[in-house]
Amino acid sequence: MKLLIDFLPVLLFFIAYKLAGIYWATAVAIGATAAQVGWFWVRRHRVEMLPLVTLGVLLVFGGLTIALQDPIFVMWKPTLVNWLFAAVFIGSHWVGERTLIERMMARAIELPAPIWTRLNALWAGFFICLGLANLFVVYVGSGFHEAYQALLTATNGAGVDLSSCSELYSGAVLGLCTQAQARESTWVDFKLFGMMGLTIAFVIAQSLYLARHVRDERPPQALETD
Repeated sequence: MKLLIDFLPVLLFFIAYKLAGIYWATAVAIGATAAQVGWFWVRRHRVEMLPLVTLGVLLVFGGLTIALQDPIFVMWKPTLVNWLFAAVFIGSHWVGERTLIERMMARAIELPAPIWTRLNALWAGFFICLGLANLFVVYVGSGFHEAYQALLTATNGAGVDLSSCSELYSGAVLGLCTQAQARESTWVDFKLFGMMGLTIAFVIAQSLYLARHVRDERPPQALETD
């Protein structure tokens, strides 16, 4: 159930985007994340760091996207959230007696202190790389930024809704709008499938790594003798 609640805002953003474009999708994501935080509070009387940070950044940058009719702000959101997570993981090396990853996982497994430190650093590095991967897709991999800037130049910098290209434009400008929309869609697909795939791959790699270092707390078996 918790996994579904964690995943719901991203899924609803994806569905809303396919149905109504990025501005409606951003509004849906804000509402879904706020509802997620409220659900955690009602059920547990506390809220974990992940949904709180996500909601805070989404309110600011999603709000800017809606107000200014510019998708680039919400596209920066995954990068900023991941980099904030990285900063928290890095800071935990010097704040408190245990790293953040140890505080999160120590009840489930027991590891030597150096392994906890290394694992914490790996998670920080992963979040940094995930943020960079998002920017790469926005500015290079999808070609969105270049296509969107060309469209803005053609429309004298006016905010545009890429889900309504055929209703708003014709001729060469329609072609620019359609191209920008296709590249925006590439980023949305990456946000759901690419980031999820990278996270799953990292968790699997972490599990394989931990399997080599988890302490076996079972008492040694007595040797059988005939």
